[in-house]
Amino acid sequence: MAESGVNPTAAALLGLLHEGPMTGGQLMAAAERRLAPYWSMTRSQVYRELPVLAERGYVRLGKPGPRMSQPYALTASGKRTFSRWLAENPGRDTIRNPIALRMAFGNLHSSSQLKSLYASANEYHTEALAQVREQVKNAKRDGETYDASALEFAVAYHRAALSWLKSAPVG
Repeated sequence: MAESGVNPTAAALLGLLHEGPMTGGQLMAAAERRLAPYWSMTRSQVYRELPVLAERGYVRLGKPGPRMSQPYALTASGKRTFSRWLAENPGRDTIRNPIALRMAFGNLHSSSQLKSLYASANEYHTEALAQVREQVKNAKRDGETYDASALEFAVAYHRAALSWLKSAPVG
């Protein structure tokens, strides 16, 4: 745990709540919309972190809405904690690429398995690149310079993955 006392998932939720109160489902949608191209969060992570954030006083619960959805609002303490988190050293990247992992054991695959793996990865990265380029364009249009800059990382990542796949050994 960092000095701020929050992990990156909790910090991301605090950051998203700067936009205003949201339910867990709305937070998940906001994370998908804003962060997914370069930071993954699962629904279970979101719902696991929210009660902890509430217990620590970083968020407060609002009135339950339809289907008992519970909105969360950022507190002053949550804003201070998020600011401390922003100032911390981010640490090292964690790289977990399932294609690279499988490629490391490529000698145990058949040629057709490898070709299928690469084709699937190529399709994914091609589609993801198109989507994130659109997100960059929209962020720039809306004057969201920092969002656009973070999204440019995802553009570079997908370009690099596509370039790497072109040189992958087939067997």
